[in-house]
Amino acid sequence: MPDVPQTDAIAAGAADLGWAELRPGQREAVQAALDGHDVLAVMPTGHGKSAIYQLAAGLTDGLTIVVSPLIALQRDQVEQLGALGADPAVAVNSSQRATETREAWEELEAEEAGFLFLAPEQLARDEVVERLRRLRATLFVVDEAHCVSAWGHDFRPDYLRLGHVIEALGHPTTIALTATAAPPVRDEIVERLRMRDAHQVVRGFDRPNIFLEAHRVADDDEQRRMVVERASAEAKPGLVYVATRKQAEQLTDELQAAGTRAETYHAGLSRAERERVHDAFSDGSAEVVAATSAFGMGIDKADVRFVLHAAAPESLDAYYQEIGRAGRDGEPALAALYFRQEDFGVHRFRTGGSADTDMLSKVASRIRRAKQPVPPERLRERLEVGASRLTSAVNLLEQTGALETNGDGDLVWREGTVKPAVAEAARLAEARRRVDRSRIDMMRGYAETGGCRRRFLLGYFGEELPERCGACDTCRSGSAARVEEARGEGDADGSWRVGLEVRHEAWGEGSVVSEDGDRITVLFDEEGYKTLAVETLERTGVLQPLPAA
Repeated sequence: MPDVPQTDAIAAGAADLGWAELRPGQREAVQAALDGHDVLAVMPTGHGKSAIYQLAAGLTDGLTIVVSPLIALQRDQVEQLGALGADPAVAVNSSQRATETREAWEELEAEEAGFLFLAPEQLARDEVVERLRRLRATLFVVDEAHCVSAWGHDFRPDYLRLGHVIEALGHPTTIALTATAAPPVRDEIVERLRMRDAHQVVRGFDRPNIFLEAHRVADDDEQRRMVVERASAEAKPGLVYVATRKQAEQLTDELQAAGTRAETYHAGLSRAERERVHDAFSDGSAEVVAATSAFGMGIDKADVRFVLHAAAPESLDAYYQEIGRAGRDGEPALAALYFRQEDFGVHRFRTGGSADTDMLSKVASRIRRAKQPVPPERLRERLEVGASRLTSAVNLLEQTGALETNGDGDLVWREGTVKPAVAEAARLAEARRRVDRSRIDMMRGYAETGGCRRRFLLGYFGEELPERCGACDTCRSGSAARVEEARGEGDADGSWRVGLEVRHEAWGEGSVVSEDGDRITVLFDEEGYKTLAVETLERTGVLQPLPAA
């Protein structure tokens, strides 16, 4: 690269990779990484998040490690880098033959590859981390970074180890990427990944070309009939999200009977069948895919005209990510939700149950009695427990401060005795459960609101929309205008502004995440989301702003 100012180098690098211009936020994120900052980039699906690390890698020397949760997504990225003419890329994952894995490591050790794609579970193996340590990576990229957050809709315990891995590798510049992260999720990503001097780039939660609708249905039969009719009538291609594998298969049969080229996708299919459906949707031979949430991550298809939901997801985080797969080409698209009241009851049932105090006690006792650091793999073998269950227990005990993970990834008891640590861990688990249930309530609020639907959705992510959007069903019907008129000016003086730190008499500390006329939504640290009437707050004084730090 010529010796030119760095901003020109970024533009030149983009041109080398075939991009005529950068999208909002991309240059800022690349520049921050080149300046040595860790970077959290929150950008909508299709906005070009992968371009951030590709550009940064092209302007630095050394290896770039990319942690990506799906093997199909890794494959697509490796192929994309090859097509762009970037440094060679290799992947190491469980789908490869032993010879392919060996060859990948040989290329890396010979410095013949500039990118390594890994699944997070690979980094649970000490020997993999040790090999990476010797390679001296320059950039460490975490794709789908919301998976690291227990506040996120797609929490994966394997992601919790990544902060320890980053430290073990000498803390290369870290770039975390996600399409959906409400403010608390962003904070936890930064904390969990141990990001230093993190620069956050948040762009474009509003997708004004996607028309938003929600329809309440009476029962399963009406829900299925309305979805099939809508999917058959709309311009293709499109996606239909369902709650269960059985529903995916049933909807596919009915769509095919209606003359639509439809396919089914869920985690119960063989890998070969999942790849076939993925490819069929990508090349247009399948018009519609009826799928569980397992489908969609990494889809590089800009012309999806609709995303229908034949059941309410468990959170607005999940819903936003899935509808974000529509209209990536900027042309008009549709996101329609068909929900039953029972959908929310199912989600609340799944958040029931109490903390696994037996496992917490076993983990705490083993580590406290040990006279030396305990490798997680050895502990898992001794307790005969799966990785996810062990990681969840360790995560909770770490939050209490009773134990910690050292630089080698081993577990060390810090202080205190087992019983109080387990009790505190159980309390934290219960607080997390309350937060999860409040997220279900916010999903219900979106589905049932008579106000501007887009304003409600953006407010959840901490983004204000000053005027009604005019591109949702409530705006089109006039409901949003009537609701706004009935609510009046509300918090006209802005005393309950978004971002304000507050304390409630019963629910403790939190922050205002959205303001909508006469009501605000506050996210409390241990109670989750609560929507409160401004008039009541000002009359009772139960909520007070915290002093500025």
